[in-house]
Amino acid sequence: MRLPGARTEGKISLERAIQERRTVRRFVSRPLSLEQLGQLLWAAQGVTGSLGRKRAAPSAGALYPMTVYAAAGGVRKLNGGVYRYSPGGHGLEAALEGDVRQTVARACLAQMWVAEAPVVLVITAEYDRITGKYGRRGVQYAVIESGHIGQNIFLQAVALGLAAGIVGAFRDGDLAKAIGLPAKQTPLLVMPVGYKR
Repeated sequence: MRLPGARTEGKISLERAIQERRTVRRFVSRPLSLEQLGQLLWAAQGVTGSLGRKRAAPSAGALYPMTVYAAAGGVRKLNGGVYRYSPGGHGLEAALEGDVRQTVARACLAQMWVAEAPVVLVITAEYDRITGKYGRRGVQYAVIESGHIGQNIFLQAVALGLAAGIVGAFRDGDLAKAIGLPAKQTPLLVMPVGYKR
């Protein structure tokens, strides 16, 4: 499914987004639009340069070992399920049917506030894609990259009038199973996004 085109100009300055960025752990049940989800995913990993070689977040050696998944249950025009973001086509690929936000929250050490958000973004790394060039140091580079992606999501959420939380405390295996991750991918961050309560 192709997402609506991403915007490169907004109503809020970068400085204001930085000033207003906070970690939020309470959300209202108001759904997001497909446009909002698309903009968040573009800010996370969207293509920003020619030939798909530049993305919104920097990556060591431009190897892009990261994948962003959206566990959705409150996005208009989108069935509940897990979707893999495809940066090249700015689209979504269905990975798993059904709303799994409760299961994701339980995997996050039962932090059930995670399931309140209409969408939960999960940032994952495929270390083989970066350690081939950088050896063990590539793991550290992937972790750094996840931080860049997370901050982009935070700032884009503010610019859209939304809020985001962030979770690093989860059981890797349970989370991977909840969203149907391939064996080579490791979850690094969980980011619920929605309207602040």
